[in-house]
Amino acid sequence: MPATSAQRVVITGIGVISPLGNTPEELLSGLREGESGIAPFTQIPTDALPISSGAEATAFTGHISDYGPLEKALQRTIRKGSKVMCREIEMGVAAAQLALHNGGHNPDDFDRDRTGVVYGCDYIMSLPEEYAEGIAACTTDGEFDFTKWGDLGLPKVNPLWLLKYLPNMPASHIAIYNDLRGPNNSITLREASAGAALSEAVSTISRGHADALVVGATGSRVHTLRTLHACMQETLASDTEDPSRMSRPFDSSRDGSVVGEGAGAFLCESLEHAEKRGATIYGEIVACSSSAVGPAAGNQPMRKGFANVLRGVINAGRQSGFAPAEGKVEVGHIHAHGLSDVETDACEAGAIADV
Repeated sequence: MPATSAQRVVITGIGVISPLGNTPEELLSGLREGESGIAPFTQIPTDALPISSGAEATAFTGHISDYGPLEKALQRTIRKGSKVMCREIEMGVAAAQLALHNGGHNPDDFDRDRTGVVYGCDYIMSLPEEYAEGIAACTTDGEFDFTKWGDLGLPKVNPLWLLKYLPNMPASHIAIYNDLRGPNNSITLREASAGAALSEAVSTISRGHADALVVGATGSRVHTLRTLHACMQETLASDTEDPSRMSRPFDSSRDGSVVGEGAGAFLCESLEHAEKRGATIYGEIVACSSSAVGPAAGNQPMRKGFANVLRGVINAGRQSGFAPAEGKVEVGHIHAHGLSDVETDACEAGAIADV
């Protein structure tokens, strides 16, 4: 049966922190002009790394101006809260604030009890600096003595350090800063977190549990330890004379992915709510799908997972009345994951051909 007006979910606000800029206009312009956000690292040491370049969101400094236009009281609150926000959380909160501003969020037009947050996040690692003073207190002649940690080391660690790295904190901060009292959820599924958060938000609004949700995701792999882990555990693109050529999705010469960082957010609302307040509607989310496939599925499990998602979206669209019940479905664009990893790209391309 076709979805009713109350069930339909639309996008009314957009916020972004990216290597190509911190506004939707800068990001779109960079994409259309073929710009690359990959350049030599500026945030991390590279002496012990086999790579020296990645995609840093260099325009994001963490300054309060990066959060967009804010009332003075909210500026002070966010500045104070930044003491317990690592870079990933700062980027996530900034993207959310930018989306709220872009969407014309006015508390008088929203029921705070029916406005919430669903946010995705990659797993976040602490910075080594958090423990440096404590480790130094337990080290003699270059040897670390763990038996001293409880008495000498731990007291040197900031007692609030954990709050800076918990993956549920972006959603918590966003809700607290804006007094959003509706559903609040955090999803951690690596690079799938953004899509999973959007899917959960659509489900929450369409079933009538919220009128509006701030939806987004944040993450950084440009990190002293995260980058090192990626180099050890994954296939990363080799350094090239021109760093902008490191990422080559689906190209026959591709040799791996590129570490990067960024955050993005939408203000999502029911169509009825958006129309009632006269909001600008950027688009509608018609259907969502997900799939978890492991080695038991046989050869190329990722290919099976990609195909399951594509078919799931088509079937969901048909059930919602937004696609023909039978026959072919018109597809204007497939925004591929395009990791630039040899195996993953082959599986994704194969799945698109299969479906």
